[in-house]
Amino acid sequence: MTTGAQPLRVGIIGTGFARSTQVPAFKSIPGVEVVSIASSRLERAEQVARELGIPHATQDWRDVVRDPSVQLVSIVTPPHLHREMAIAAVHADKAVLCEKPTALEAAEAEIMWMAAEQRGVLALMDHELRFLPSRQRMREIIQSGELGTIHHARVRYRSDNRAGPGRPWDWWSDVARGGGLLGAIGSHAVDALRFLLGREPVEVLGVLATHIPARADAQTGEARLVTSDDEVQALLGFGAGLTAAMSLSAVEPGKPMHVVEVFGTRGGLRVEGLELLRADVGGRKWEPVALPAPESLPEGMPESEWARGFVQYAHAIAEALRAGARTLAGAATFEEGWRNQRVLDAIRRSHTERRWIPMGRL
Repeated sequence: MTTGAQPLRVGIIGTGFARSTQVPAFKSIPGVEVVSIASSRLERAEQVARELGIPHATQDWRDVVRDPSVQLVSIVTPPHLHREMAIAAVHADKAVLCEKPTALEAAEAEIMWMAAEQRGVLALMDHELRFLPSRQRMREIIQSGELGTIHHARVRYRSDNRAGPGRPWDWWSDVARGGGLLGAIGSHAVDALRFLLGREPVEVLGVLATHIPARADAQTGEARLVTSDDEVQALLGFGAGLTAAMSLSAVEPGKPMHVVEVFGTRGGLRVEGLELLRADVGGRKWEPVALPAPESLPEGMPESEWARGFVQYAHAIAEALRAGARTLAGAATFEEGWRNQRVLDAIRRSHTERRWIPMGRL
Protein backbone atom coordinates (compact mmCIF):
# COMPACT_ATOMS: atom_id res chain seq x y z
CA MET A 1 0.00 0.00 0.00
CA THR A 2 1.06 3.62 0.09
CA THR A 3 1.43 6.18 2.84
CA GLY A 4 2.23 9.84 3.21
CA ALA A 5 3.12 11.73 0.06
CA GLN A 6 4.02 8.66 -1.98
CA PRO A 7 1.99 8.38 -5.20
CA LEU A 8 -0.62 5.68 -5.50
CA ARG A 9 -0.07 3.74 -8.71
CA VAL A 10 -2.92 2.02 -10.54
CA GLY A 11 -2.78 -0.63 -13.25
CA ILE A 12 -5.86 -1.35 -15.34
CA ILE A 13 -6.85 -4.43 -17.32
CA GLY A 14 -9.36 -3.50 -20.02
CA THR A 15 -9.98 -0.51 -22.27
CA GLY A 16 -13.78 -0.04 -22.40
CA PHE A 17 -15.32 1.45 -19.26
CA ALA A 18 -11.76 1.96 -18.06
CA ARG A 19 -11.00 4.31 -20.95
CA SER A 20 -14.17 6.40 -20.64
CA THR A 21 -14.49 6.53 -16.87
CA GLN A 22 -11.94 4.79 -14.66
CA VAL A 23 -8.73 6.28 -16.06
CA PRO A 24 -10.02 9.90 -16.11
CA ALA A 25 -11.41 9.49 -12.58
CA PHE A 26 -8.20 8.10 -11.10
CA LYS A 27 -6.03 10.64 -12.95
CA SER A 28 -8.13 13.50 -11.54
CA ILE A 29 -7.09 12.61 -7.98
CA PRO A 30 -3.92 14.36 -6.76
CA GLY A 31 -1.19 11.85 -6.04
CA VAL A 32 -2.76 9.02 -8.05
CA GLU A 33 -1.08 7.76 -11.22
CA VAL A 34 -2.36 5.28 -13.81
CA VAL A 35 0.91 3.63 -14.85
CA SER A 36 -0.11 0.59 -16.91
CA ILE A 37 -3.00 -0.59 -19.08
CA ALA A 38 -3.61 -3.96 -20.75
CA SER A 39 -5.88 -5.13 -23.54
CA SER A 40 -6.07 -8.40 -25.49
CA ARG A 41 -5.49 -6.18 -28.53
CA LEU A 42 -2.10 -4.53 -28.17
CA GLU A 43 -2.97 -1.78 -30.63
CA ARG A 44 -5.97 -0.88 -28.50
CA ALA A 45 -3.91 -0.71 -25.32
CA GLU A 46 -1.31 1.45 -27.04
CA GLN A 47 -3.95 3.78 -28.47
CA VAL A 48 -5.61 4.34 -25.08
CA ALA A 49 -2.21 4.78 -23.43
CA ARG A 50 -1.29 7.50 -25.95
CA GLU A 51 -4.65 9.26 -25.62
CA LEU A 52 -4.68 9.28 -21.83
CA GLY A 53 -0.99 9.63 -21.03
CA ILE A 54 -0.39 6.17 -19.56
CA PRO A 55 3.31 5.26 -19.69
CA HIS A 56 2.97 1.49 -20.21
CA ALA A 57 0.70 -0.55 -22.51
CA THR A 58 0.66 -4.32 -22.87
CA GLN A 59 -1.22 -7.22 -24.44
CA ASP A 60 -0.56 -9.45 -21.43
CA TRP A 61 -2.62 -8.62 -18.35
CA ARG A 62 -0.05 -10.48 -16.25
CA ASP A 63 2.39 -7.63 -16.91
CA VAL A 64 0.08 -5.32 -14.96
CA VAL A 65 -0.16 -7.75 -12.05
CA ARG A 66 3.61 -8.39 -11.97
CA ASP A 67 4.55 -4.70 -12.12
CA PRO A 68 6.11 -3.97 -8.68
CA SER A 69 5.07 -0.32 -8.86
CA VAL A 70 1.34 -1.14 -9.22
CA GLN A 71 -0.55 -1.10 -5.92
CA LEU A 72 -4.13 -1.30 -7.20
CA VAL A 73 -5.20 -3.57 -10.06
CA SER A 74 -8.54 -2.68 -11.65
CA ILE A 75 -10.10 -5.53 -13.63
CA VAL A 76 -12.43 -4.20 -16.33
CA THR A 77 -12.90 -7.26 -18.53
CA PRO A 78 -15.63 -9.76 -19.49
CA PRO A 79 -16.73 -11.81 -16.45
CA HIS A 80 -15.24 -15.14 -17.57
CA LEU A 81 -11.78 -13.63 -17.00
CA HIS A 82 -12.40 -12.23 -13.52
CA ARG A 83 -11.52 -15.25 -11.41
CA GLU A 84 -8.05 -15.88 -12.85
CA MET A 85 -7.12 -12.19 -12.92
CA ALA A 86 -8.42 -11.43 -9.42
CA ILE A 87 -6.69 -14.42 -7.84
CA ALA A 88 -3.40 -13.56 -9.55
CA ALA A 89 -3.64 -9.98 -8.31
CA VAL A 90 -4.39 -10.85 -4.69
CA HIS A 91 -1.63 -13.48 -4.67
CA ALA A 92 0.69 -10.69 -5.78
CA ASP A 93 -0.51 -8.74 -2.71
CA LYS A 94 -2.19 -6.06 -4.80
CA ALA A 95 -5.40 -4.32 -3.88
CA VAL A 96 -8.09 -5.24 -6.41
CA LEU A 97 -11.11 -3.51 -7.91
CA CYS A 98 -13.17 -5.92 -10.02
CA GLU A 99 -15.99 -5.15 -12.44
CA LYS A 100 -19.40 -6.71 -11.98
CA PRO A 101 -20.84 -9.29 -12.29
CA THR A 102 -18.35 -10.93 -9.95
CA ALA A 103 -17.80 -14.08 -12.00
CA LEU A 104 -19.59 -16.69 -14.10
CA GLU A 105 -21.13 -18.33 -11.05
CA ALA A 106 -21.11 -18.22 -7.26
CA ALA A 107 -18.53 -21.00 -6.95
CA GLU A 108 -15.99 -18.84 -8.81
CA ALA A 109 -16.95 -15.78 -6.79
CA GLU A 110 -16.42 -17.70 -3.55
CA ILE A 111 -12.91 -18.72 -4.65
CA MET A 112 -12.11 -15.06 -5.32
CA TRP A 113 -13.46 -14.05 -1.92
CA MET A 114 -11.52 -16.75 -0.08
CA ALA A 115 -8.28 -15.85 -1.88
CA ALA A 116 -8.64 -12.19 -0.89
CA GLU A 117 -9.44 -13.13 2.71
CA GLN A 118 -6.38 -15.35 2.97
CA ARG A 119 -4.04 -12.64 1.62
CA GLY A 120 -5.65 -9.85 3.63
CA VAL A 121 -5.78 -7.36 0.76
CA LEU A 122 -8.38 -4.72 -0.06
CA ALA A 123 -10.63 -6.46 -2.60
CA LEU A 124 -13.66 -4.58 -3.90
CA MET A 125 -16.38 -4.89 -6.52
CA ASP A 126 -17.13 -1.96 -8.79
CA HIS A 127 -20.63 -1.17 -7.56
CA GLU A 128 -19.97 2.53 -7.87
CA LEU A 129 -23.63 3.54 -7.59
CA ARG A 130 -23.40 2.95 -3.84
CA PHE A 131 -21.33 6.14 -3.66
CA LEU A 132 -23.90 8.45 -5.23
CA PRO A 133 -25.18 10.92 -2.60
CA SER A 134 -28.75 10.10 -3.69
CA ARG A 135 -28.35 6.42 -2.83
CA GLN A 136 -26.37 7.00 0.33
CA ARG A 137 -29.06 9.38 1.64
CA MET A 138 -31.76 6.92 0.58
CA ARG A 139 -30.08 4.18 2.62
CA GLU A 140 -29.77 6.47 5.66
CA ILE A 141 -33.49 7.28 5.60
CA ILE A 142 -34.47 3.63 5.19
CA GLN A 143 -32.18 2.45 7.97
CA SER A 144 -33.40 5.23 10.29
CA GLY A 145 -36.91 3.77 10.30
CA GLU A 146 -38.52 6.98 9.02
CA LEU A 147 -40.45 5.07 6.35
CA GLY A 148 -41.91 2.67 8.91
CA THR A 149 -41.92 -1.03 8.11
CA ILE A 150 -40.54 -1.61 4.61
CA HIS A 151 -42.82 -3.88 2.61
CA HIS A 152 -41.81 -3.51 -1.04
CA ALA A 153 -39.00 -2.33 -3.32
CA ARG A 154 -38.67 -2.10 -7.08
CA VAL A 155 -35.87 -1.67 -9.63
CA ARG A 156 -36.76 -0.58 -13.18
CA TYR A 157 -34.28 -0.36 -16.04
CA ARG A 158 -35.25 0.44 -19.61
CA SER A 159 -33.00 0.91 -22.64
CA ASP A 160 -33.10 0.00 -26.31
CA ASN A 161 -29.33 -0.11 -26.79
CA ARG A 162 -29.55 -3.77 -27.82
CA ALA A 163 -32.90 -3.65 -29.61
CA GLY A 164 -31.53 -3.35 -33.13
CA PRO A 165 -30.40 -6.57 -34.86
CA GLY A 166 -27.67 -4.56 -36.59
CA ARG A 167 -25.49 -4.57 -33.48
CA PRO A 168 -22.73 -7.15 -34.06
CA TRP A 169 -22.23 -10.31 -32.04
CA ASP A 170 -19.65 -9.94 -29.27
CA TRP A 171 -18.89 -11.36 -25.84
CA TRP A 172 -22.01 -9.66 -24.46
CA SER A 173 -24.02 -12.06 -26.66
CA ASP A 174 -22.33 -15.11 -25.13
CA VAL A 175 -23.57 -16.43 -21.77
CA ALA A 176 -20.45 -18.62 -21.51
CA ARG A 177 -18.37 -15.45 -21.20
CA GLY A 178 -20.76 -13.78 -18.77
CA GLY A 179 -22.71 -11.73 -21.29
CA GLY A 180 -26.29 -10.60 -20.89
CA LEU A 181 -28.44 -8.13 -19.01
CA LEU A 182 -28.74 -10.26 -15.88
CA GLY A 183 -25.04 -9.82 -15.21
CA ALA A 184 -24.62 -6.32 -16.59
CA ILE A 185 -27.57 -4.59 -14.90
CA GLY A 186 -29.07 -7.35 -12.77
CA SER A 187 -25.91 -7.39 -10.66
CA HIS A 188 -26.37 -3.66 -9.95
CA ALA A 189 -30.06 -4.17 -9.18
CA VAL A 190 -29.41 -7.00 -6.72
CA ASP A 191 -26.61 -5.05 -5.07
CA ALA A 192 -28.81 -1.95 -4.78
CA LEU A 193 -31.57 -3.91 -3.06
CA ARG A 194 -29.18 -5.60 -0.62
CA PHE A 195 -27.35 -2.32 0.08
CA LEU A 196 -30.44 -0.17 0.58
CA LEU A 197 -32.59 -2.66 2.48
CA GLY A 198 -29.77 -4.11 4.57
CA ARG A 199 -31.23 -7.59 4.19
CA GLU A 200 -30.59 -10.77 2.22
CA PRO A 201 -33.20 -12.40 -0.04
CA VAL A 202 -34.43 -15.80 1.09
CA GLU A 203 -36.14 -16.89 -2.15
CA VAL A 204 -36.08 -15.89 -5.81
CA LEU A 205 -38.32 -16.26 -8.86
CA GLY A 206 -37.01 -15.23 -12.27
CA VAL A 207 -37.76 -15.22 -15.99
CA LEU A 208 -35.20 -14.38 -18.67
CA ALA A 209 -35.77 -13.62 -22.35
CA THR A 210 -33.68 -13.23 -25.49
CA HIS A 211 -35.56 -11.12 -28.02
CA ILE A 212 -32.75 -10.83 -30.58
CA PRO A 213 -31.84 -14.50 -31.15
CA ALA A 214 -28.95 -13.98 -33.58
CA ARG A 215 -26.43 -11.32 -34.54
CA ALA A 216 -23.88 -10.99 -37.31
CA ASP A 217 -20.27 -11.81 -36.51
CA ALA A 218 -18.21 -8.62 -36.77
CA GLN A 219 -15.42 -10.41 -38.66
CA THR A 220 -17.24 -12.83 -40.97
CA GLY A 221 -20.69 -11.29 -41.22
CA GLU A 222 -22.25 -14.70 -40.57
CA ALA A 223 -25.15 -15.03 -38.15
CA ARG A 224 -24.24 -16.29 -34.68
CA LEU A 225 -26.63 -17.50 -32.01
CA VAL A 226 -27.17 -15.16 -29.04
CA THR A 227 -27.14 -17.24 -25.85
CA SER A 228 -27.43 -14.39 -23.34
CA ASP A 229 -30.53 -12.56 -22.13
CA ASP A 230 -31.72 -9.05 -22.98
CA GLU A 231 -34.68 -8.94 -20.57
CA VAL A 232 -34.99 -9.90 -16.89
CA GLN A 233 -38.11 -10.12 -14.74
CA ALA A 234 -37.57 -11.27 -11.16
CA LEU A 235 -39.15 -11.31 -7.72
CA LEU A 236 -37.08 -11.48 -4.55
CA GLY A 237 -38.56 -12.47 -1.21
CA PHE A 238 -36.74 -11.13 1.85
CA GLY A 239 -39.02 -12.71 4.45
CA ALA A 240 -41.37 -11.05 6.96
CA GLY A 241 -43.58 -9.78 4.12
CA LEU A 242 -40.85 -7.81 2.30
CA THR A 243 -40.73 -8.36 -1.46
CA ALA A 244 -38.81 -6.72 -4.30
CA ALA A 245 -39.34 -6.70 -8.05
CA MET A 246 -36.77 -6.27 -10.82
CA SER A 247 -37.90 -5.36 -14.35
CA LEU A 248 -34.92 -4.87 -16.65
CA SER A 249 -34.81 -4.57 -20.42
CA ALA A 250 -32.18 -3.63 -23.00
CA VAL A 251 -34.70 -3.79 -25.87
CA GLU A 252 -37.47 -1.40 -24.74
CA PRO A 253 -37.85 1.85 -26.73
CA GLY A 254 -38.80 5.11 -25.08
CA LYS A 255 -37.04 7.32 -22.59
CA PRO A 256 -34.24 5.41 -20.85
CA MET A 257 -35.00 4.65 -17.21
CA HIS A 258 -33.04 3.46 -14.18
CA VAL A 259 -35.13 3.82 -11.04
CA VAL A 260 -35.03 2.28 -7.56
CA GLU A 261 -38.09 2.67 -5.33
CA VAL A 262 -38.64 1.58 -1.72
CA PHE A 263 -42.01 1.68 0.04
CA GLY A 264 -42.87 1.49 3.73
CA THR A 265 -45.89 1.89 5.96
CA ARG A 266 -45.26 5.64 6.41
CA GLY A 267 -43.81 6.64 3.05
CA GLY A 268 -41.66 5.86 0.07
CA LEU A 269 -38.42 6.88 -1.65
CA ARG A 270 -37.52 7.01 -5.33
CA VAL A 271 -34.01 7.45 -6.69
CA GLU A 272 -33.25 8.09 -10.35
CA GLY A 273 -29.68 9.06 -11.13
CA LEU A 274 -28.66 12.00 -8.99
CA GLU A 275 -32.20 12.79 -7.82
CA LEU A 276 -33.90 11.50 -4.68
CA LEU A 277 -37.64 11.94 -4.11
CA ARG A 278 -39.82 11.20 -1.10
CA ALA A 279 -43.56 10.66 -0.67
CA ASP A 280 -45.50 10.42 2.56
CA VAL A 281 -48.51 8.14 2.84
CA GLY A 282 -51.56 10.24 1.94
CA GLY A 283 -49.48 13.01 0.35
CA ARG A 284 -50.13 11.81 -3.21
CA LYS A 285 -46.95 13.37 -4.63
CA TRP A 286 -43.19 13.06 -4.73
CA GLU A 287 -41.11 15.79 -3.11
CA PRO A 288 -37.36 16.30 -3.70
CA VAL A 289 -34.94 15.43 -0.90
CA ALA A 290 -32.14 17.96 -0.45
CA LEU A 291 -28.72 16.68 -1.53
CA PRO A 292 -25.30 18.30 -1.97
CA ALA A 293 -24.83 20.07 -5.30
CA PRO A 294 -22.98 17.77 -7.74
CA GLU A 295 -19.37 18.67 -8.48
CA SER A 296 -18.06 19.02 -12.02
CA LEU A 297 -16.81 15.83 -13.65
CA PRO A 298 -13.18 15.44 -14.73
CA GLU A 299 -12.59 16.53 -18.31
CA GLY A 300 -13.61 13.99 -20.92
CA MET A 301 -15.88 11.89 -18.72
CA PRO A 302 -19.45 11.18 -19.85
CA GLU A 303 -22.31 12.68 -17.88
CA SER A 304 -23.93 9.67 -16.25
CA GLU A 305 -24.77 8.27 -12.82
CA TRP A 306 -22.13 5.59 -13.38
CA ALA A 307 -19.41 8.16 -14.01
CA ARG A 308 -20.40 10.33 -11.05
CA GLY A 309 -20.59 7.34 -8.76
CA PHE A 310 -17.19 6.13 -9.87
CA VAL A 311 -15.52 9.48 -9.24
CA GLN A 312 -16.73 9.37 -5.64
CA TYR A 313 -15.71 5.73 -5.33
CA ALA A 314 -12.23 6.35 -6.76
CA HIS A 315 -11.56 9.07 -4.18
CA ALA A 316 -12.70 6.75 -1.37
CA ILE A 317 -10.49 3.92 -2.64
CA ALA A 318 -7.47 6.22 -2.84
CA GLU A 319 -8.02 7.42 0.73
CA ALA A 320 -8.33 3.85 1.99
CA LEU A 321 -5.12 2.75 0.27
CA ARG A 322 -3.18 5.76 1.53
CA ALA A 323 -4.28 4.86 5.04
CA GLY A 324 -3.21 1.25 4.55
CA ALA A 325 -6.78 0.08 5.14
CA ARG A 326 -7.93 -3.42 4.24
CA THR A 327 -11.60 -2.41 4.23
CA LEU A 328 -13.66 0.49 2.87
CA ALA A 329 -16.91 1.43 4.59
CA GLY A 330 -19.91 1.27 2.28
CA ALA A 331 -18.11 -0.45 -0.59
CA ALA A 332 -19.05 -3.85 -2.00
CA THR A 333 -16.42 -6.40 -0.96
CA PHE A 334 -15.61 -9.69 -2.69
CA GLU A 335 -17.86 -11.35 -0.12
CA GLU A 336 -20.74 -9.15 -1.21
CA GLY A 337 -19.85 -9.91 -4.81
CA TRP A 338 -20.33 -13.58 -3.94
CA ARG A 339 -23.67 -12.84 -2.27
CA ASN A 340 -24.84 -10.91 -5.35
CA GLN A 341 -23.69 -13.74 -7.61
CA ARG A 342 -25.69 -16.29 -5.60
CA VAL A 343 -28.85 -14.30 -6.31
CA LEU A 344 -28.04 -14.05 -10.03
CA ASP A 345 -27.45 -17.81 -10.13
CA ALA A 346 -30.79 -18.38 -8.38
CA ILE A 347 -32.62 -16.19 -10.92
CA ARG A 348 -31.07 -18.16 -13.76
CA ARG A 349 -31.92 -21.46 -12.08
CA SER A 350 -35.48 -20.30 -11.43
CA HIS A 351 -35.89 -19.49 -15.11
CA THR A 352 -34.67 -22.95 -16.07
CA GLU A 353 -36.72 -24.85 -13.50
CA ARG A 354 -39.80 -22.58 -13.60
CA ARG A 355 -40.13 -22.33 -9.82
CA TRP A 356 -39.20 -20.35 -6.73
CA ILE A 357 -35.63 -21.06 -5.60
CA PRO A 358 -34.93 -20.98 -1.85
CA MET A 359 -31.59 -19.25 -1.30
CA GLY A 360 -30.69 -21.39 1.70
CA ARG A 361 -30.53 -24.53 -0.45
CA LEU A 362 -28.06 -23.26 -3.03
